[in-house]
Amino acid sequence: MKRSLFPGLTLVFCLVFFYLPLAVVVVGSFNDSRFGGDWRGFTLKYYNQLLRDREIRGALENTLVIAFWSTLTCMVLGTMAAFALHRHRSRLQFFHLSLIYSPLVAPEILMGISLLLFFGAVGADLGMTTIYLGHVTFCLSYVAMTVLGRLQDFDFSLIDAARDLGASSWTATRKILLPVIAPGIIAGGLLAFTLSLDDFVVTFFLSGAGSKTLPIYIYSSIKRGSTTKLNALSAILLVVTFLVVIISHFTAGRLDRSEKTKEAKASG
Repeated sequence: MKRSLFPGLTLVFCLVFFYLPLAVVVVGSFNDSRFGGDWRGFTLKYYNQLLRDREIRGALENTLVIAFWSTLTCMVLGTMAAFALHRHRSRLQFFHLSLIYSPLVAPEILMGISLLLFFGAVGADLGMTTIYLGHVTFCLSYVAMTVLGRLQDFDFSLIDAARDLGASSWTATRKILLPVIAPGIIAGGLLAFTLSLDDFVVTFFLSGAGSKTLPIYIYSSIKRGSTTKLNALSAILLVVTFLVVIISHFTAGRLDRSEKTKEAKASG
């Protein structure tokens, strides 16, 4: 039977469609042309300008601070929400699940406007704190759903057996439950960090004076027509993103292999 070339051609087309624009941006970051229309020679001056730009460093610092703290908060609250959804069954859990799912399906612009109206109604000043709370609002759902999927494969009779053998609730949770769901927590945290890092819509509505993040800076730079340094910035962000994905992949794989090894030893 003759093999079809259609699946391979489809794969090549998808790869070119997704990665060719990224390759153009990376190549453009080394182009000496001011507007990037044609190749004028190799240069690193845009990277040098990027490192000396205080406005970019300030925007990057704000972005990383918000992403770090919102991710940390979402990992804690999302894990607790997932545990409550999976472990406890009641009529109120339907509303709890609806609250967790809502940010996943609600349009970002609707969330941004709603949060802006809420903070305005309570008299809160727009700034880093409001952006942080906004990011926690929509990132928490992703962590909760990721951890919930991990909990569905966990046998809670192991917790009961550990309690029967004299382990406290905290010991059973720390030594049995947390190692099993750790890949889900890490995956959800990395997803929340990425979403917080590149969020524009919610941040745009909740930012105030002195709270400009990297997406807001990129947007304002494009409006001014200044795109030379943005290619270099985009190239650096791409490299960092790929490194984070690779590290998370190997970390999750090692945790899974470690957990399977422990289970095999316990069963043996």
